[in-house]
Amino acid sequence: MRRIFNNGDASLTKVGSRSRTQLQGSYRCLHRQEEANLRGEVLENWSASSYAFLLGECATRRWVQGGRWVHSHMVRTGFPYLKLSIKLIDMYLKCGRIDDARKFFNKMPPQHVVPWNAMISAYAQHGCGKEALRLFMLMHFGHVVPDEFTFTSVFKACADLGYALGGRVAHGRMVVSGLKANVFVGSAIIDMYVKCSRVKDARLVFNGMDERDVVLWTALVVGYVHNEKDEEALEMFGEMVHGGMRPDEYTVASVLIACGNLLALREGIQIHAVIIKEALELDNSSHTSLLSMYAKCGSVGDSFKVFNGMSNANMVSWTAMITGLVQNGQEEDALSLFHKMTSFSINPNQFTFSVALKACAGVALFAEGKQIHVLIMKAGFDTDVFVAAALIDMYGKCGCMGMALLVFNNRLLEKDVVLFNAMISGYAQNGHGQEALQLFEEMQQLCIIPNSATFISLLSACSNSGLLEEGRRVFRLMFALGIVLSREHYGCMVDLLGRAGQLEEAEKLIISMPMGPDTVIWRTLLSACKIHGEIGIGQRAAESVLRLVEEDDGTHVLLSNLYASASNWTEVARIKNKMRNIGVKKDPALSWIEVNHKIYVFVAGDQSHPRKNEIYAKLDELILRTEGLGYVPDTRFVLQDLDDEMKERSLHYHSEKLTIAFGLLCLPHGVPIRIFKNLRVCGDCHNWIKFTSRVVQREIIARDAKRFHHFKDGICSCGDYWPSVHETKAQSSLIWKKLVASKDIKNNYNTGTIGKEKLADSRYASLAYAMNRCLELSFLSLQNWCSIQGKKISKDVDKVRDDSAWEVIQTTKALSRTGPLEGTNPKKFSLEEELKALQKKVDINNYEYKRIPKPNEGRNS
Repeated sequence: MRRIFNNGDASLTKVGSRSRTQLQGSYRCLHRQEEANLRGEVLENWSASSYAFLLGECATRRWVQGGRWVHSHMVRTGFPYLKLSIKLIDMYLKCGRIDDARKFFNKMPPQHVVPWNAMISAYAQHGCGKEALRLFMLMHFGHVVPDEFTFTSVFKACADLGYALGGRVAHGRMVVSGLKANVFVGSAIIDMYVKCSRVKDARLVFNGMDERDVVLWTALVVGYVHNEKDEEALEMFGEMVHGGMRPDEYTVASVLIACGNLLALREGIQIHAVIIKEALELDNSSHTSLLSMYAKCGSVGDSFKVFNGMSNANMVSWTAMITGLVQNGQEEDALSLFHKMTSFSINPNQFTFSVALKACAGVALFAEGKQIHVLIMKAGFDTDVFVAAALIDMYGKCGCMGMALLVFNNRLLEKDVVLFNAMISGYAQNGHGQEALQLFEEMQQLCIIPNSATFISLLSACSNSGLLEEGRRVFRLMFALGIVLSREHYGCMVDLLGRAGQLEEAEKLIISMPMGPDTVIWRTLLSACKIHGEIGIGQRAAESVLRLVEEDDGTHVLLSNLYASASNWTEVARIKNKMRNIGVKKDPALSWIEVNHKIYVFVAGDQSHPRKNEIYAKLDELILRTEGLGYVPDTRFVLQDLDDEMKERSLHYHSEKLTIAFGLLCLPHGVPIRIFKNLRVCGDCHNWIKFTSRVVQREIIARDAKRFHHFKDGICSCGDYWPSVHETKAQSSLIWKKLVASKDIKNNYNTGTIGKEKLADSRYASLAYAMNRCLELSFLSLQNWCSIQGKKISKDVDKVRDDSAWEVIQTTKALSRTGPLEGTNPKKFSLEEELKALQKKVDINNYEYKRIPKPNEGRNS
């Protein structure tokens, strides 16, 4: 008992002198009563006002222990404590003891509405909406008539639960009971309707209100924003201001969010002017909404002015500013601000870390991302699902799926659809289609329901890996699961069909889209037509885009490239002249690399770097070494009308090649070279990087606009699918022709040369058929194909006449027309099996063919 009093006496300094004197006197009386009780004497009854005063003080200072002792004293003295039931319930509720309050409430006769209101309000305020509604029903059965305060708490409980039906029933009962909603109750009704997505009902309530204050207006503005009706929110704010109602900081914060969502910079500036004119004192929340609005509208400078003008920016404000920089493509500035934030001892939360990781992923800052990962582990956020998803996304976009898998396999993480989507998306970007499909199967086994984003990543994985049939199955599965298909799903499927050469099927799919295609989908088809050299469908796709957007930049560029790939320079000139007239400019190809936490950007033929002489010398050295292994510049990727020598020269100095040369100069031996490009990597650079990875014995990781390519020992992880079957077959043919047409074939190829007298040799039949398989499998050289199969084909003849060389080409082409070989298993390729079948079927000595003219006869093979 004395301990209780001591605690109480220590807190007396918090009240006024008169209250302190009265409370001290009450405590002294309680001391005497307790001493009398210990001697067995009868306790003295206190007045109701004394008990009420003590309970009120305990409630004010959240002193539940003292309140319980007072309650106990009332019981022992025989005081009719039910007279102070409201005070007791209030004391327990303000001390956060809802269960104790409910126990006492259950002993009370259900007569007065005040304790019912107190209990229902407490349940609603503490997130126990269901219990509040149960008590409201018991109130009805107990014939206790509710008042405005009752309904206000009931509406809040329904709003928190999203229980529209219950809210409508309560609203009806209020109307039937004859209660008229004041602005306080009206705000609660509007809040309930908007949180239950019944915006029209909320507007009807608003229109029916005789009296409207700023709280009521703000409730409806917030409701419109909450339900993504941003235009209506702006209109409501305009009515409010023109009607003479002065907005407060909460109104302004909500309407600024609407401006940001609509990218309505002009309206946002006008609202900022209203803030200044009305001299509104904005809190951190309103300032954050203002800077976020400017950032979303692309006005980063104004956003920074607002941020720098904040006297006490909190963690939310810092996070909003970092997010705005990332949204506007200023990832490096965002990371700089993130480090400045931590230097000010402002601890980031999980949202700040997620945005910082997104910045690292945007420009593929692998080293920076790893450092932030360490900070996340120190802060204890590594088990947060959204942070883990951001980590997986960052590592995936940096081409490090091993680290992404380590994060995903963290045993402390509770895996959900967000994590699985991030991992599947990472596999898709890195061209690991089979792994993505296996992970999707695991996801189904764990009974995790996939969403729309899951299937977008799956279709993208199939597209990047050339898994046509698997992609078709995934597309059909979406219909079976009832997934609502969006344009993104159709776009991925069109991309998959287009890259697989199924252009007619892709065009039919676009025409059958229920929501109608947009420019992006038609451009996807046009891009596929450019890859496969299909001018007819490409022209139709371009016309469809230009009907939707007459001055679409990307379409004119793609159409020009399509004509250029077909050497139709007349049409190229016409398209480029049109582009000049309408002001269309082609985005320059950029490649960049991170060295010592700094980004270095290159363009084709770049002369701006201070080490340009070293870079070009290194690149010339690499080109000579790769040509020694068989690299041949593919001039089909020069979309300009130049002579062959100029075309080859222009290919030498593409931005990818300059970036790799710089990386080899700066990065230590053994460290992988990671480069990034804003556009799709061209087929010639793809081929050259393969040879370079073998020359320098270094792994090269390249990320273009669509996916990653991991080059190692002359082989790319995409299996040469991404440059497309059409392109790589042509490249293979070009390399082979140059190989066999040479009078002195280099020994580096390990293929040797074959004279005319060797055509009847069965080993040559193997070599000829191997070249045919090389074309079919879309590898860029026979050597690559043989290394994958673990085979070596070599001959000992050093010289060959031109006629014999062209007979080799002709024989290879003739063999390719023989069709599938009998006795082979098409599902499982075996080199030895097919070679044996070939030798049985083909007699080289008696094989008839039509002679192919040589280049000096004026025609290409």
